[in-house]
Amino acid sequence: MSIVVVHSNPLFWVRLCALVFSCVAFAVTIHGADLKHGTGDWCVFCWAFSFAGTLLVLLVELFGLQTRAPVSWKNFPITFACYASLLCLSASIIFPLYFLKGQTSRNETHNYRIVATVFSCLATIAYMSEVSISKARPGEVAGYMATAPGLLKVCETFVACVIFVFISDPVSYNSHDALRWCLAVYCICFILSAAIIVLCICECTGCLPFPFARFLSAYALLAVIMYLSATIVWPIFSFDRKHGGTSSRPTFCGNSQGLCAWDKQMAVAVLTAVNFVLYLADLIYSARLVFITV
Repeated sequence: MSIVVVHSNPLFWVRLCALVFSCVAFAVTIHGADLKHGTGDWCVFCWAFSFAGTLLVLLVELFGLQTRAPVSWKNFPITFACYASLLCLSASIIFPLYFLKGQTSRNETHNYRIVATVFSCLATIAYMSEVSISKARPGEVAGYMATAPGLLKVCETFVACVIFVFISDPVSYNSHDALRWCLAVYCICFILSAAIIVLCICECTGCLPFPFARFLSAYALLAVIMYLSATIVWPIFSFDRKHGGTSSRPTFCGNSQGLCAWDKQMAVAVLTAVNFVLYLADLIYSARLVFITV
């Protein structure tokens, strides 16, 4: 017979707040935000996915079912919280950009959109607080995903997903082979980082035919080199006129809703640099991380 355990630690209440905030965000949006753009569906997904995952984590914790879970409970909750914080953060940026920017009317729909944005920001803060509370402290034995390199892997894969969205709508990598190389960099590093996360959550790192710690360091070094090349190549072949790029922002971009094609190319350049910094930090932390086999 399962016994419900009511937690009094801060982590439980932070998760409960994240659950409520994300629920209010997507409920208010569905009820009266009057979404007429596809990005609104993405924002609703971010909030609903975060709500559903948090509810699952809370139920498992309340009923003490951690040992029966098919995943590593040392790695899964903090991994999900990190992804949820990034999802809610993206929704907090995208939603007002598409549904509040340039809106002059102050009707009921506009008020619903403001409420959704506020609660999305609150959910982001709650999930970030959960990650801060759950992450491993210096000298503490914890799951890999609770360490700095593990959390960086989550950020790296999320940033790569955002890059994929920007370069595919419209397609901006077919004009030159150098840009296709950048796409290859994004794909290879994303696949390997995602594979590492899955291996940690499923506790399959011991099945590898080589030491996991050495693999992480070698992969981080490879990713830094590859992203360094993409950080240099993408701006040159996207914005340099000698290579068919557009150096200045077109005037029509100021009148378009959301981001125009040039804005998305600039966003890819910035996010590529961001991921380069993340992989560089990953390399530094991975070289210093001590792995303990229990």
